[in-house]
Amino acid sequence: MGVDGTSAQVEALKKAADVLARADALLIGAGAGMGVDSGLPDFRGPKGFWAAYPPYQKLGLDFVALANPRWFTADPALAWGFYEHRLELYRSTPPHAGFARLKKWAERKAHGAAVFTSNVDGHFQRAGFAEDQLYECHGSLNWLQCTRFCGQDIFSAQGVNVAIDTNTMRAQAPLPACPKCGALARPNILMFNDSDWEAERNSAQGQRLDVWLANVDPEMLAIVECGAGTAIPSVRHFCEGLANLRGATLIRINPREPDVPPGQISIQLGAKEALEKIDAFLKV
Repeated sequence: MGVDGTSAQVEALKKAADVLARADALLIGAGAGMGVDSGLPDFRGPKGFWAAYPPYQKLGLDFVALANPRWFTADPALAWGFYEHRLELYRSTPPHAGFARLKKWAERKAHGAAVFTSNVDGHFQRAGFAEDQLYECHGSLNWLQCTRFCGQDIFSAQGVNVAIDTNTMRAQAPLPACPKCGALARPNILMFNDSDWEAERNSAQGQRLDVWLANVDPEMLAIVECGAGTAIPSVRHFCEGLANLRGATLIRINPREPDVPPGQISIQLGAKEALEKIDAFLKV
């Protein structure tokens, strides 16, 4: 495909391609903006969230208010209405072509690749990335945990399918339950004000990432960050900090918040478009 754009943008795309061509390891950072090109909502601000979920506007509940573990005690039908709808949306939406480009680049690197993502949708796995390449810093909707802490390990959400009244966004019984004790289950993700998240899987992912990074030459590491904003800055802080501390090169792809520290590369485009245009330069 073509690489039309402003001269500054084209230069940034060329620099990104040069960095990726030289690198022998790839760290991929991905925030909510990565999924926008697949058709997923980014819940940017209350208005953006309510556009995706009008029933919650009537209740005066925004994303931050709903993404709170207290609802699994106070109103389980409300809690599971919210999370089941998201789970089905993620299941039914295919990852966009940019994921495949990242996977192709990763496969060409002598030291492979790792992914640091705040997304809970499991789209990197669906795009073919291996489980041991991933650090899902907020967990995954594809795993559940017991709300009673009965000793049951986290368990797969595969097969979970809860009926929802889309007029009220309330789930209908039966709700997901712990296979060991029968208590209500909840997603194994880090919510707001969440002291009950079981983070063992997340910790194991973090340890694998640390081991991988310890064996990578920082000067040969390319960091491609896609759609990571400042509202929930987990990915943005990690990628920027890694570049600053280790001397790696950060390629920040973000249409709204493209600012980078001195010496790093900023591309003010959406993820899919930017990855396609970088790939076009890599083919030259």
